[in-house]
Amino acid sequence: MINIELTGKTAVITGAGQGLGAAIAQTLYGAGANVVINYFKDPQGVNEQRANEVVKKLGSKAVAIEADVRNQASVEAMIAKTIEAFGRLDIVVNNAGIIRDKTIKKMSSEEWQSVLDTNLTGPFNVCKCATEKLAEGGRIVNFASISGVVGFFGQCNYSASKAGVIALTKVLSKELGKRKITVNAIAPGVVLTEMGKTIPEEVRAEMLKSVPLGRFGEPSEIASVVLFLCSDLASYVTGQVIHVNGGWIG
Repeated sequence: MINIELTGKTAVITGAGQGLGAAIAQTLYGAGANVVINYFKDPQGVNEQRANEVVKKLGSKAVAIEADVRNQASVEAMIAKTIEAFGRLDIVVNNAGIIRDKTIKKMSSEEWQSVLDTNLTGPFNVCKCATEKLAEGGRIVNFASISGVVGFFGQCNYSASKAGVIALTKVLSKELGKRKITVNAIAPGVVLTEMGKTIPEEVRAEMLKSVPLGRFGEPSEIASVVLFLCSDLASYVTGQVIHVNGGWIG
């Protein structure tokens, strides 16, 4: 059995207060990494509470840091706080994302822009601010989606943002290769997080017919792929889109 060891390395995971982000944080922490639980500060304080709950569950090598990924100055401050807390940055996981599903006929300009701002400009901001601080041989893992590859009805904003993440990933893998920094994207199918459960039940039932394994993914299964990409086992893997969808598409 190969034991993946990340002791001494520091990971920033955006949108890590719940769902997939929390599962990734738990997995990387379990491999020994210091982890930064990034959250977006909402008026009700729900995201901060969730982020602090994740930190409490993990332990002393985890901290919660607020940042709005849509805002470059906010992201710069998060990266600075990460270095202050742990002295280094080795891993960036761009997980934060939102959906605002509607057909293009019904979609407002605000609904289009808000998804692009969070899902595409967000990873751009994080990558731009993090790259100068990333250690040589660092890792960037961006979250795309099956929707960014095949396009789903009513998701022109979401699909466009995730297709953009794939392109961003491929370009950065070329730009950062000379520093041995790998940049990869994961394109999950439906994962049963809070976001996944917003898909109407009848739509999910129809989607499930296309999944050879006959079920949707669990957050821990996606987190395991992130762990692989962040490890030495994936040192020669870069510029790739890893499909994790139960065989839905290849």
